[in-house]
Amino acid sequence: MPDQTSLSTLRGQLEDERERLSGQIAALTVGHDESPAYDDNFADSGQVAAEQGENKALLNQFQEQLDEVDHALAKFDDDTFGLCEVCGRPIAEARLEAMPATRFCIDHA
Repeated sequence: MPDQTSLSTLRGQLEDERERLSGQIAALTVGHDESPAYDDNFADSGQVAAEQGENKALLNQFQEQLDEVDHALAKFDDDTFGLCEVCGRPIAEARLEAMPATRFCIDHA
């Protein structure tokens, strides 16, 4: 289990990642309706549809990553960060450093 300094560093990384993902989501959305932004100056509707699809896929990916980061940050609040959600054993510090938002130890990944 990581020490307090490592936990603080991991929490900071997760908070930075949350900010980065929120910014990317905001850049892909128009206004507050979370509709993907796209260039409507394309010559044909096929290109517009393709860009809309790409933006929607990216938006979904970023939102899923943000949900994982938020889940990991919530685990700090209930003192379960760093514990595998399957077996309850501590997740190796090296794994947490590589993937701070991970929910599982290497045995249950």
